[in-house]
Amino acid sequence: MIATHTLSDVRITLPSWEEFLHVVLLEEYNTRVVVLGVMALGLASGLIGTFLVLRKRALTADALSHATLPGIVIAFMFMVGLGGDGKSLIGLLIGAFVFGCIGVLLILAIRSTTRLKDDAAIGIVLSVLFGLGICLLRIATDLPSGNSAGLSGFIFGKAASMVASDAIVMVSLAIFVSICTAFLFKEFTVLCFDSSFGSSQGWPCLLLDTILMTLVAIVTVIALQTVGLVLAVALLIIPAASARFWTNSVKKMLISAAIIGVLSGWLGAVVSAVIPRIPTGPIIVMICGFWFLLSFVFGADSGMLKRQVQRIRLNRKIELQHLLRAMYELIEGSEKESVTTYSIVSKRSWSNSHVNALLQRAKSGGYIEATGSIEFRLTSFGSSEANRIVRNHRLWEVYLINYADIAPSHVDRDADMIEHVLGTEMVHQLEALLDHDDIIDSPHPLGGATS
Repeated sequence: MIATHTLSDVRITLPSWEEFLHVVLLEEYNTRVVVLGVMALGLASGLIGTFLVLRKRALTADALSHATLPGIVIAFMFMVGLGGDGKSLIGLLIGAFVFGCIGVLLILAIRSTTRLKDDAAIGIVLSVLFGLGICLLRIATDLPSGNSAGLSGFIFGKAASMVASDAIVMVSLAIFVSICTAFLFKEFTVLCFDSSFGSSQGWPCLLLDTILMTLVAIVTVIALQTVGLVLAVALLIIPAASARFWTNSVKKMLISAAIIGVLSGWLGAVVSAVIPRIPTGPIIVMICGFWFLLSFVFGADSGMLKRQVQRIRLNRKIELQHLLRAMYELIEGSEKESVTTYSIVSKRSWSNSHVNALLQRAKSGGYIEATGSIEFRLTSFGSSEANRIVRNHRLWEVYLINYADIAPSHVDRDADMIEHVLGTEMVHQLEALLDHDDIIDSPHPLGGATS
């Protein structure tokens, strides 16, 4: 008879306030060990993961973590063959590190000696070595002590089994990675952004790349016991990717990634200790994912919310500039000083309501003033701004006609796309190239609706 379970069978007991404080204040020895270890691991992962993300080697960590599986199994089989039980953590980690380095070297070799790109090399190494590891794991379970070796803990992680020596190793790793980051900050930065320049200056970029990937391998191997090889890449990549939304500075990104990694480790360990049967590794990764989602939406540098606000502001600015240019061109060459709402609607093919809203914005900004119920004219400030906008627009039109071979009947739309972002230096270059230092006539007829 097959046993069935329903959601009603699942019971999650929430802790009392005293139990919660007991965990948060780290009053229990085992909780202190786990929290200290995962926080140190989060710090190291955030720092080295920043350079990995900037180097565009995020998937390399995934290949490296999967490549450690055959190393772990071979090390276990070797220790069992020598008469041991194969449970030596140091021996298993050494095997993982060796095969992790082999995986990285294979990726570099494929990328350097063939026409294949990084993604293809990573896919090949990841799948082949992980497949080898699965096959060896099946063989290892048939050996004496194979089923009790706890090898599956390295696949999915088991932070709750962390002891003081493991925490000391992780703290030492965090200190070592921090020192390497501080001493090689300039070199790693050049390697990430312009390795060709570094090579031309005589820098040993291949050696620096090897050092960086070795640090990645060390962090990945140490992370195996906490989050497992399946999730190790998340701890390396997500904090750094999250930090990228908050800053455009490498130094600030390093600090932000380290803070996110530390907070994720601390919160994950606390939640796992407070709520029974919640695995530490996966919850740490889920909290990292929460920080990423938060950064993706609210990031101060390139978050979705800020980008959307900037897009709205730019669109409003462009619409206002189009209005001023339309008014300038409507009165250009005539004796009249004001234009009607209907003439603007006819020229721009906008709706009456849209034009009225733009006119109110322009009036509030001091660009125009009303001369009647539906008539408006440019103020001195608005006339100066409209003059600048029209001048930039026509300079770009003339440039496109003379140097890009665009027909005058089609140039207006193309100029509309670029006129709003022409900087002062670009305008000066166009003036010098076209030998114009004042406003010029439009190279196409102004009558009718424009884009």
